[in-house]
Amino acid sequence: MKHFMRMGTLSVSAFAEVVGYPPGVLPPESDGAGFSPLETGQIELEGVQASVCSRWETHTNMGLFQGGDVVIGGLFNLYAMPLVTEQDFTEKPYYESCTSFRPDTLRYIHAMVFAVEEINRNNSLLQGVKLGYRILNSCGLYPWALQAALILVGGDAHSCSTNVSATQSANNEGTEEKTGGQTVPLLIGAASSSTAVVVSGVLAPLSISYIASCPCLSDRHKFPSFFRTVPNNDYLTQAMAQLAIRFKWAWVGVVIANNDYGHSALQTFQKETQGKGVCIDFVQIVNKHAIMNDAKKAAITIEASTARVILIFCWHTDVRQILLALAERNVTDRQFLASAAWSTSDELMQDFAVSELSSGVVGVAIRSSTIPGFENYLRSLNPYNHPDNVFIIELWEREFGCSPEATQSHKAPLSSHSSLFKSDYPSNNLTSFPGNKSLPESSLPPCTGTESLEKMQGVFTDMSQLRETYNVYLAVYAAAHALHSLLSCPNRDSPTNNSSTCSSAKHIKPRELLQHLNKVNISTPHGEMFYFQGADIPPRFDIVNWQKTLEGPPNLVVVGHVNEFGIHLNESVIQWNTGFSEVPVSVCSKSCPPGTRKANRKGEPVCCFDCIPCGEGEISNITGSLHCERCPPEFWSNTERTVCIRRQTDFLSFNETLGITLTTVAVSGVIVTTAVFVVFLYYRQTPMVRANNSELSFLLLLSLKLCFLCSLVFIGRPSVWSCRLQQAAFGISFVLCVSCLLVKTMVVLAAFRSARPGAAALMKWFGPGLQRGSVCLFTSVQIIICIIWLSLSPPVPHRDLGIQGSKVTLKCAMASVVGFSLVLGYIGLLACTCLLLAFLARKLPDNFNEAKLITFSMLIFCAVWVAFVPAYVSSPGKYVVAVEIFAILASGYGLLFCIFAPKCFIILLRPEKNSKKHLMGR
Repeated sequence: MKHFMRMGTLSVSAFAEVVGYPPGVLPPESDGAGFSPLETGQIELEGVQASVCSRWETHTNMGLFQGGDVVIGGLFNLYAMPLVTEQDFTEKPYYESCTSFRPDTLRYIHAMVFAVEEINRNNSLLQGVKLGYRILNSCGLYPWALQAALILVGGDAHSCSTNVSATQSANNEGTEEKTGGQTVPLLIGAASSSTAVVVSGVLAPLSISYIASCPCLSDRHKFPSFFRTVPNNDYLTQAMAQLAIRFKWAWVGVVIANNDYGHSALQTFQKETQGKGVCIDFVQIVNKHAIMNDAKKAAITIEASTARVILIFCWHTDVRQILLALAERNVTDRQFLASAAWSTSDELMQDFAVSELSSGVVGVAIRSSTIPGFENYLRSLNPYNHPDNVFIIELWEREFGCSPEATQSHKAPLSSHSSLFKSDYPSNNLTSFPGNKSLPESSLPPCTGTESLEKMQGVFTDMSQLRETYNVYLAVYAAAHALHSLLSCPNRDSPTNNSSTCSSAKHIKPRELLQHLNKVNISTPHGEMFYFQGADIPPRFDIVNWQKTLEGPPNLVVVGHVNEFGIHLNESVIQWNTGFSEVPVSVCSKSCPPGTRKANRKGEPVCCFDCIPCGEGEISNITGSLHCERCPPEFWSNTERTVCIRRQTDFLSFNETLGITLTTVAVSGVIVTTAVFVVFLYYRQTPMVRANNSELSFLLLLSLKLCFLCSLVFIGRPSVWSCRLQQAAFGISFVLCVSCLLVKTMVVLAAFRSARPGAAALMKWFGPGLQRGSVCLFTSVQIIICIIWLSLSPPVPHRDLGIQGSKVTLKCAMASVVGFSLVLGYIGLLACTCLLLAFLARKLPDNFNEAKLITFSMLIFCAVWVAFVPAYVSSPGKYVVAVEIFAILASGYGLLFCIFAPKCFIILLRPEKNSKKHLMGR
């Protein structure tokens, strides 16, 4: 068809090729001109109309006709289309015959007939105008659809005799009435999207389709005269996408037909699900002319896929082959989501070979409605009351296995009507265009005449699912209301009426009818408003479910509805392919549990991911979280990383191991210092004590005791007063301690220096009063520093949230680093001075020299506090306090043992050395 399609026009040469003329051969008197039926309401080719139209004769006797003032046409696929044969146009086109009589399509045909008869009985619709019909079979393929449409809108041999005499025209009136030669202003059809695209794109007749749902047909620039009573397929695909999103099917497979319907459905589905958690694992395309091989390929792909939900946008005959191929491979664990093209197919549901796979199918289907009185009308049909209805004759033969033509020999044969549309072509041309097949001579036994459809159960009389049938019914009524609006002429009977402004039923122009069809707004028998939005109608669908039964085929159950406002679904009544009510799971990766986040895999769809645990202090409390959220500062994540919990308060307490250890060491230091103090006090009159400046020794022991005690202030919950006290006590007690050592060192140096000639007056400056004053002076400087520091910017209790952990550390924050640095710096200055002086006095006589002990103790003291600074800065949380306590205790014990341990050893264990003679000796 692509070789001869044009937008709104078709060349005579091209169409001649379609209907059977050899390439390059035109019908007699044709000039190859194009035509557009919408422009004039019928085909008018100057000089060639009669000759060309005479060759548009139908190759069939299969049709229905009823005359009237206005006749509308119908195109229906009464027979299943054959497999498509590729045509290379090097020889006469040939197609396999259309076979497989379709009772469901026969029901559509009679829905049109029923609607026309019902309208003719309606006194308020088309009053005074009789509506007729002419119905042809199009077989669902382009050539026959085009041929039948051209016959309907352009006429055949009986309507093209424009040059015959008036007498001949008069003689032919009865023939036209009988055969249906009258042209039609409007078609009900075409039946499928593919044929609708070709017919509407090439001939552009005014038409209302009842099943062509391709979104491409909504384009009013390409198809200005096309309407339909079935919703645009985009709406259906959007509904399927919403179902996939609703049921959280993140990983699906898609099988599409290789046509506009399949590809547009795929594009719409991808657009609707983009960014909404639904990914497509594979897209398998099947071709009708190679369905057997393509169905096997699709089955292999489905079996290999990890997707458990499969969307199929194909015709039901293609779906059957796919399901059969899956059954051969024993693939029965897939959930199918069906499009309207097969979601209500009786042939599939009745097919036992695919029943196990088809159970649980969920699909979106054309809205089902009832037609009042239609069932009684169908069941009353019989070939005896309708002898011209060739379709009823064939139905009779197929359902009852007998020939109604031979029932009564004295009656005229029921097939006498076959001459109505009998071909004038040679019989050999019939094989080239078998789309409209002729009935063969019946070899069946005659019927008894008692056969009836009254109690017959079958597709033809099934009223439970009137979907496409109802669309045909609506299409006829839409056409009738448009005709009524066009033919209605106010004051038609008035003497002043200008008849030129009123349309005539015999001369209806499709262009005028098109304008009225755009304005149709009627109420359906069910009280719903029906109107066109361009070519389309508002979306209304049923959501259906194929439910398994104990015996026989599955039941088709409506489980929800779709309209322009959204999806209304009763999930509790759905039966899935598993046989349970639990929604099937179809994912590439299982949803990440709370406490983890998604991490996309490189090069794979977003639905395929890994689950990464949240870091410390982060949580995700929902399933499938994309990100982990950080907890507020006062909170921390629990072990599972699902909840933020309030951080526990943490500080160096007396109850924990570290606190107990440091407390024990500090108390031990106090006890040892007290013991030394007692020993020195008891032996204060001995040379050892007196020779080492007993007053400064006692003051030194007191300061060491204060050093050990001040470390206890650092342990426990920080408070305003404890923060101020601990730093002041630490700074003052250590300055007092170092001051005593410094004065002791200075006294030792002065004593030995005074022994030199001319230096006797030196000791006057280092008497007891001056020694005490020096200690007080040095200590006072530290006291002043502490007072200024604590007055201006004292340490305060602080909740340290910077530490990554589940605890908040309570500590004393240094509001002023300068103040703390001055305290430590002053201690360091005194210690360095003392170390320097002690180092200078190290070579004094051993028995009397205390400088060596002071030098060694000062080395330990300085080493501890030099190491303290980096350790203090780098320690986390409460361990900052522990480092400072350790430095205090280490330096205190260093001074205590280095200075007093040797003296106590001599006093207690070597009393013979505790004599003046020994001390004065060299």
